[in-house]
Amino acid sequence: MGGYGWQGRLGPAVPVAPGARVDRFEIFFDLVFVFSFFIITRATARDITGTALLHALLVLAVLWWCWVVHSIVAARVRLGEGFVPVLMTVGMAALFTFALSLPQAFRDPHGNNAGPVVAAISYVVIRAVHLALYWHAIRDSTTERRQLMRFLPELVLSTLLLLAAALVPPWIGPDGRATLVRDGLWVAVVLLQYGTGLVAGSWGWGVTSAEHWTERYDLILIIALGESVISVGVGSNLLGHPPTWAGVTAAGLGIFFTAALWWVHYDMIGPAARIALHATKGRPRVAMARDAYGYLYLPMIAGIILFALGAEGIVHQIADPAVSNYERSHGPDVPLLFGGVIFYICGNMLFQLRTLRTLSWTRVVAVLLLAVAIPVTSSLPALAALAVLTVICVGLVAAEVVVFGESRRALHELVFEERTSHEAHEAAWRARWHEE
Repeated sequence: MGGYGWQGRLGPAVPVAPGARVDRFEIFFDLVFVFSFFIITRATARDITGTALLHALLVLAVLWWCWVVHSIVAARVRLGEGFVPVLMTVGMAALFTFALSLPQAFRDPHGNNAGPVVAAISYVVIRAVHLALYWHAIRDSTTERRQLMRFLPELVLSTLLLLAAALVPPWIGPDGRATLVRDGLWVAVVLLQYGTGLVAGSWGWGVTSAEHWTERYDLILIIALGESVISVGVGSNLLGHPPTWAGVTAAGLGIFFTAALWWVHYDMIGPAARIALHATKGRPRVAMARDAYGYLYLPMIAGIILFALGAEGIVHQIADPAVSNYERSHGPDVPLLFGGVIFYICGNMLFQLRTLRTLSWTRVVAVLLLAVAIPVTSSLPALAALAVLTVICVGLVAAEVVVFGESRRALHELVFEERTSHEAHEAAWRARWHEE
């Protein structure tokens, strides 16, 4: 990847500095993940069953591992500098193809297996791009090369297992064993990937910029929350029917409870965790980055997709003029809606426990209220069920603003002081442009 052709015309790869922030190309790359989350939700929403939910979670886990590997690469080299954007565009195209093939990845093994094959090949290309770029970045570091070798078995075996999941089941008899084999191979891929991250440990890695790492994951979580907004909009179907008071109310409630869930992470926990990662150095920093961000963000994103599915179904029922506003919600919508929010808050509590070594009793109470509300709201009209969820989520935010008011103010003052200091430094540096 060296030589005049790459580095002479486009420039060399540039390492990440301790104070680096997320660049524009990284946000551009995230658009593919926006599409991937959308595809997973849309494919599952067509027929919500236990099997479909299992497949959605398996695909999400494999996709998220790609994200974790991607973030490790982005923590080592600037993705928007030199020849790197050219190589990452290849990975972006492969990831886009991977997302397109996901709805077909778990179709009848004895039908057209083009979807599983395309998914497997696209996955191989994505991992190959990340491997090539990371190997180039660490070519002068013996320690990092040695650590990378620990992950090569995972790379080889996971790609082989995905290829086997695409090619082996069609050769098995049509008695259900083919489906079990395919699903089992996907489960093996997930266990292999996340198990390797624990077994390989934190030795040899480094998180150069804690700011870049935390900002990267905070942005992808916002993208996932955007999927909830999209699902509420799809469910309201205001483009297909005249607006009704019930449909508009449901859409508004969807925005309120999604904003409350944004607040749950980004008001105190996210900023405090960012400071904690900044204050940690060496292997403890890598371990915290792996556990809290690489692993514990996954249940939060899975929870978002689950409650997005439930919100879409409930809002669609509310906005449908052919359905009475007094008809109770039906199907799995209420359990998905409330269960997804429980999943999200529990994942956030684990994240808080890992980074800050604290646990907020207000969130424990909120989870208990949500769990109790599932059987109660299942017999209520859909709009009432959505209103109950919104009241609990907004009530959690209000309670934490009151109960943790002093700690919240101190944290916000510290974050604001840091931000203004950074802005003043940037303004002073740019003031040189006005000097003669």
